[in-house]
Amino acid sequence: MKIIVPMAGRGSRLRPHTLTIPKPLIPVAGKPIVHRLVTEIVHILDTDIDEIAFILGDPAFFGDDVVESLMNLSEELNAKGTIYRQLNPLGTGHAIMCAENSLSGPAVIAYADTLIKADFELDRDADSVIWTKKVDNPEAYGVVQLNENNEIVELVEKPKEFVGNQAVIGIYYFKDVSVLRKELHYVLEHDIQNGGEYQINDGIKRMMVKGSVFKTGTVQEWMDCGNKDVTIETNSKMLGILADRGEQLISKKVTLNNSKIIEPCFIGDDVRLTNCTIGPYVSIGNHTIIEDSNVKNSIIQEHTQIFKANLEHAMIGNHVVFHGDFNEISLGDYSTLNYNE
Repeated sequence: MKIIVPMAGRGSRLRPHTLTIPKPLIPVAGKPIVHRLVTEIVHILDTDIDEIAFILGDPAFFGDDVVESLMNLSEELNAKGTIYRQLNPLGTGHAIMCAENSLSGPAVIAYADTLIKADFELDRDADSVIWTKKVDNPEAYGVVQLNENNEIVELVEKPKEFVGNQAVIGIYYFKDVSVLRKELHYVLEHDIQNGGEYQINDGIKRMMVKGSVFKTGTVQEWMDCGNKDVTIETNSKMLGILADRGEQLISKKVTLNNSKIIEPCFIGDDVRLTNCTIGPYVSIGNHTIIEDSNVKNSIIQEHTQIFKANLEHAMIGNHVVFHGDFNEISLGDYSTLNYNE
């Protein structure tokens, strides 16, 4: 089994946090988004992973540190790591075809901008499984249309009339991904575009026309990381999920001075808390110092210093110094803000 991860986008809706770090490497509940996503997929597949192929953008932004992080992830999962590049943003289908040399055999394709919770058993007899989430407002999503055998017969983008309530979340299984490769090759060769881009859906629809059987795999949770607000919401949900699983989220190397932690929280190594109340639903990265502050429902990354703050629904990057009284602040890496000056 292979996992193909297109992740070449810059994540502009999550700025300023993605000015220095690609969105899939933004930590949620203490680990980068892409690490959590791939690990969850491996858990669901319950089979050996031969290769994980990552499709990155411009090396000037997706540099050696990104590659190292992804190679370490592959090694942790006992898989070969492969890097491809999509240098022009020409759509989802084009991104997949940038990894053409890895498109053979059984594979999962997963876009690295969401997190999931799922425990369904993958139907490996189907030609393909499109992972979905039941939603209350299907008109806002791309959804699948099913026949009487619960097979997918159509993909419908933001339907004006009800055709189904299972939204496509951007994760796909192919019993033989070379079939998709062949159809996407046709899409690119014949310049079939939607919205000025080459889309995976056009390859999938060609497979359907030729008789490929598509089934659904429905997840319990589908958590977005598209902007600051939903990323904080996803962080809270993920902390709850991990706590329910009994995972150790608070490092034994935390220094507490007259401080209280209200779980669930993730707190990394060598964090120092003095005169603080932290939590619930807070993630704090390694080597961060917080003094005389109350923090809840927030994400704070590594090597950051926070003083005399009351933070709620805040997202603060790496190497930040913040001394102030804003609540829902969003600060990117290497920022300094002293509200009292």
